[in-house]
Amino acid sequence: MEIYIIRHAIAVEPGTPGYEDDSLRPLTEKGREKMLKIARGLKELEVRLDLIITSPYVRAVETGQILAKVLKPSRGQATISENLTPMGAPDALIGEINEHFPSLDSLAVVGHEPNLSALISLLVAGDAGLLINMKKGGVCHLSAENLTHERRATLEWILAPKHLAALGERD
Repeated sequence: MEIYIIRHAIAVEPGTPGYEDDSLRPLTEKGREKMLKIARGLKELEVRLDLIITSPYVRAVETGQILAKVLKPSRGQATISENLTPMGAPDALIGEINEHFPSLDSLAVVGHEPNLSALISLLVAGDAGLLINMKKGGVCHLSAENLTHERRATLEWILAPKHLAALGERD
């Protein structure tokens, strides 16, 4: 299985009037534009997806929608998981994926920090001890024979948003 762990793109700042509820903060115009370039960069890298799972927070859902528009996952639009909220449970997400989507070849999960770093650490090292900080729009690619709570995944690459966006700007 190919797993792409993606942090949401640039969103409206916390505390912005009208967006006091953190879960309702949308992407900024700059965030949408950059995420479109990032998605095109992933397409240049020949990323193929079966499914996208996102946090229910608006900024993650919008990021997932941009990815779906460009990468056209075989199972259609993004699915939402409460386990991808900023303080979600990575181990519960693994269980959810195994239970509901057991036969995927490729998967993208879109969420927030510190949840995503904990998920990467759990899959690669078997615990949350790795110090990884995903930038907004950053992507981590893991591969695994199967998805378990123990050290099973191989870290293939982590790319910063600026590198993926540069790939997406090519003609």
